[in-house]
Amino acid sequence: MARPYDLSSITALVCFEAAARNLSFKKAAQELNVTPAAISHQVKALEADLGCAMFIRRSKGVELTEKGAFLFVALQRSLEAISEAIAQIRERPETVDVTIRSTTAVSSLWLTPKISAFWKIHPGVTIAQIVSDVPSDASRCDLNIHYGDPDERDECRTLFHDRIVALGTPRFAAQYGISTIADLVGAPLIHSSGDETSWTNWSDWLSALGQPAPRGRNFYVNNYIIALQSAQDDVGAVLGWDGLIGNLMQESRLVQLAPESMASPVPFYLKIHPRASAKARVFADWLVKSI
Repeated sequence: MARPYDLSSITALVCFEAAARNLSFKKAAQELNVTPAAISHQVKALEADLGCAMFIRRSKGVELTEKGAFLFVALQRSLEAISEAIAQIRERPETVDVTIRSTTAVSSLWLTPKISAFWKIHPGVTIAQIVSDVPSDASRCDLNIHYGDPDERDECRTLFHDRIVALGTPRFAAQYGISTIADLVGAPLIHSSGDETSWTNWSDWLSALGQPAPRGRNFYVNNYIIALQSAQDDVGAVLGWDGLIGNLMQESRLVQLAPESMASPVPFYLKIHPRASAKARVFADWLVKSI
């Protein structure tokens, strides 16, 4: 009987996804609680099955090939959809007062520290995060954080309307001699895009500031957290929303590469469900005032 799905080994695919997401066999091994050799073995088995290389092996790590990036995007979308389905199937604990949904980037860079600060003031209000980069109506959540134009039919509150800057490490800036916006046109650039969020891209940013389209080497990812990590690893320059990545700049993990910036075309905003609980509204009020 023919299999309904044309899949390689699930174990190999899981190991590949972890290695691709971390751009490291060592980090993938730590995440999956196996040895780096086990990750390497599974990736080689996957490459043998598919008849092509998934990674370019370098002395300081690995990079995805074009086919590797294609498979990674497909796997990530599939796993995020499965994660979303599992989260919806699980019963919402009675002890949860507020559910709030956001993308991985917003949760990691901005929302989670805010929740920690809120709990110090309101220890009796429990909050559950639903983190997903897959588009969803999220009808079961009290609150949803979006980047875009709010729908006038919904109850929405602006969180922040920030500026977009070019970021990289000091080492990257020195290596490619970047001190002005014109230097970025020919420099390696990291491009981030996703189904959930329509990020402003490098062509838009450069054009808005009177520069030509980029012509340097390009690196594409569909996850903003990976884009930021790649920039910290000197893969290229990345665009940063200063209201979102302020901590990375304050800690000098990434620095502004050129003085120019552009206003974000749309804000980050909070959508409040019509049937949001009273405690959810308390959290929403606090979140807006905490900016």
